[in-house]
Amino acid sequence: MEAKVKPTIGVLATVPFIMVLGNSMLIPVLPAIQKALDGSLLQVGLLITAFSVPAGLTIPFAGMLSDHTGRKTVMVPALIVYGTGGLLAGVAALLFKENAYPYILGARIIQGIGAGGTYQLAMALAGDLIQDNERAQVLGLLEAANGLGKVISPLAGAALGLIAWYIPFFVYGILALPIALAILFIAQEGKAKQKGQPLTAYFINLLRILKEKGVNLGMAFLCGLIVLFSLFGLLSFFSDLLETTFHLRIFQRGLIIAVPVLAMAITSYLFGIVLKQQMVQIMKGTIIGGLSLVTLGLFLFPLGDSVVSKTIFATLIGTGTGMALPALNTLITSSAPTSERGLVTCLYGTVRFFGVAIGPPLFSFAAKYGQPLIFWSVLAGVAGSAVLAFFFIHPQQILPEGLQGGEQ
Repeated sequence: MEAKVKPTIGVLATVPFIMVLGNSMLIPVLPAIQKALDGSLLQVGLLITAFSVPAGLTIPFAGMLSDHTGRKTVMVPALIVYGTGGLLAGVAALLFKENAYPYILGARIIQGIGAGGTYQLAMALAGDLIQDNERAQVLGLLEAANGLGKVISPLAGAALGLIAWYIPFFVYGILALPIALAILFIAQEGKAKQKGQPLTAYFINLLRILKEKGVNLGMAFLCGLIVLFSLFGLLSFFSDLLETTFHLRIFQRGLIIAVPVLAMAITSYLFGIVLKQQMVQIMKGTIIGGLSLVTLGLFLFPLGDSVVSKTIFATLIGTGTGMALPALNTLITSSAPTSERGLVTCLYGTVRFFGVAIGPPLFSFAAKYGQPLIFWSVLAGVAGSAVLAFFFIHPQQILPEGLQGGEQ
């Protein structure tokens, strides 16, 4: 990696870190929010959904715009909107007290719109700048930063929740502005800066990519959705279980939730390094292996009868997620040239966000209909995705020559 690129990569790593705070920092605080607002488990779960769905809907438009105007042009205002939404949620909680739920929900929607122009564009810009096998390592680093945010955010959320349940909302604004300024003044686009192309040519090229690589991309999208759906759904359910069944306090819950997420972060970083050395040979195997570990964790989790056993089984899901994501991220960002990479990467981001969005509400039904029904249903989906990945993901059909041994 060129020395002049390293500061940009360092700044880009802060983007997935703050983006993941949008959901993960609230997870250990959800029971406290439920009590303060006198809401249901489904209602507080919708605070996750209200962030993730708008983000998912916004991401493709952010990607398309970034292909024509540049990544930074979109990322900087997006981070400002993201932070503003958090501040509005905190202010609503202070002003409206127990009647604040609809206002907080609206603020979370605003925050989600801002989040749509963050992490996926950071991945796209990294893909623009890194043209060889180091791309997998850099994307693994970004996913690890995302995972590190998932580790720190439950602990930070739990600690801040000890002060007041609404304090985490203010943190988004405090962090987002400095990161936006760092992106503006430090991050470089260089040759990756987009001059744009006629929309007709742009969409013709996109259709060509979809025609040539659509099956591979579709399967990669599905795998990314299912692992994040499983992880976030389980963490939301596990957090509630730790309070209602095991009667643990908020910071204790944060520490336990951090364990499977830390496993995900470490695994993402390590597999990014491994993929750099043996890209095509092991990429498919890491995706299927990751899905298999998630399947195993989902199978075992309902069988656990203690905090320790359930934490171990949740950690299997986190490890499997961290194993699969660097390979999936590399496949997606490598499937298109710079001129279309923003939209393709952001379509993948949309799918990821919808996985995060629907996970917590669906897993909340486990409390009503029983763990076996929900977990076995999700397990079947993950196992089915692993089988489909075995037959339909072919990395050599997606990766450019530069990631198969030569220079792109």
